[in-house]
Amino acid sequence: MDGPYKSSQNSTRDAKFAQGRLTDAGRTKTRSQGDQAMNAIAKDTLAGRDFDQLKARLKATWMTGDYDLFSRFMEKGAEQFFTRLNSKPGTRLLDVACGSGQLALIAARAGAQVWGCDIATNWIEDARTRAAAEKLPIIFEEGDAESLPYRDGQFDVVTSIFGAMFAPRPDLVAAELTRVCRPGGIIAMANWTPSGFIGQMFKAISKYIAPSGMPAPALWGDEATVRDRLREGIANLTCTRQTYLFEYPFSPEDVVEFFRTNYGPMSRAFESLDASGQEQLRNELVGLWSAHNSAGGNFTKVDAEYLEVIATRDGSGLEASKNLAHRKARSDQRQRAELLADRIEKGAADLAAFAEGISEAEWNLPVSETDRRPVGVIVHHVASMYPIEIEAARAIAGGNPVTDITWEAVANLNAQHAREHTAVTKAETLELLRRNSREAASAVRAFTDEELDRAAPFSLSFGAPVTAQFVVEDHALRHSWHHLARIRKALGR
Repeated sequence: MDGPYKSSQNSTRDAKFAQGRLTDAGRTKTRSQGDQAMNAIAKDTLAGRDFDQLKARLKATWMTGDYDLFSRFMEKGAEQFFTRLNSKPGTRLLDVACGSGQLALIAARAGAQVWGCDIATNWIEDARTRAAAEKLPIIFEEGDAESLPYRDGQFDVVTSIFGAMFAPRPDLVAAELTRVCRPGGIIAMANWTPSGFIGQMFKAISKYIAPSGMPAPALWGDEATVRDRLREGIANLTCTRQTYLFEYPFSPEDVVEFFRTNYGPMSRAFESLDASGQEQLRNELVGLWSAHNSAGGNFTKVDAEYLEVIATRDGSGLEASKNLAHRKARSDQRQRAELLADRIEKGAADLAAFAEGISEAEWNLPVSETDRRPVGVIVHHVASMYPIEIEAARAIAGGNPVTDITWEAVANLNAQHAREHTAVTKAETLELLRRNSREAASAVRAFTDEELDRAAPFSLSFGAPVTAQFVVEDHALRHSWHHLARIRKALGR
């Protein structure tokens, strides 16, 4: 709930009154805003029917270009990643989202027994061709990271290097990677971070294309998110920031063209734009590569940060597999809640990534002429409101009216928050934002479709009987996006 910031001499009583409930400042909701929110609910209701289409689009995207050629320039980093695994000859290793066999071939040369799977059948064929040329007995087959075609505990090591992070349902990915790994085995992932070079490139592209409706892949590069996703069936988890070197014997301009031609997501992004849009995107990407290029002349060297995730499968065996299967079935039944939670996580991650990159002066800059709260206080405000917003959604989901919150009480709560948090640091604020948004998303994932569709009177919507999903979308989800837009405007970004 967003609107004019307000202070009050008698705010304490009203703030405490609202404390157990809701969010932002006093504003009157327009009919058009309500219509947009309801349209969003209708759109999400269709998510189940549209999901097969999304998966088909993703498969077509990854089959575009020439990933085999593209990945050849990334083999040195893949070798470094594999070396750190200390895999012994004879190890049964599965590479998930293997592409044209980049990591699988490296593992097989080291003596591992290797399987690889990917949704892109053309790259699977290329992988088989490469393995045959080297006489490496690798089994490559079509397979989805969300539903792996392997038995429980089949592998000693399960890897995914910049692959499974792009699947649309991360909870299913986490469950499947864990399920097929034997007790005591290792799950190893390499995932681009939101603030690293590739994360920045993804953000640049996202400004020019429509949102996919799936969670940001770079959330797999956020340690807190990874720890939340890889919990069940995991005995130990370490996350280490590593650097992947992109090195090309040609200029940044040619690198962008190389990506556009050979890297599926980049190819599809350019294809979706008209000539003017393509030129703008090309110029922005060339600027990004040039700014990070440490080489001279017609050469390009760019360091890209990624999160190396090493998880050890616990030893609970069959019972853990049953729990994971139950989790997978539960997730299938709550696909709408999953997508809703992913959108909450993406909004918070985008806000955190942007805030992390601003200066101390910008952190303390008032957000507008009418709202004198500093940017940092606004970010902290968003972080602190998640528990209250989720409590309201839970009340509605339980069929309980929420009739005792006024916009004045909400505004006074915001004023009290601003007075009490004038000196918040960036580190503590971002930690709170990540923790509370993660917990909010986890709470939303627990909702059934029936609970999301349940309606009850809500005083901040003029007593109208609104659904729990409406409350989640209009408050816990929209809040971070709304304030990120305000902060960007205040900073001229």
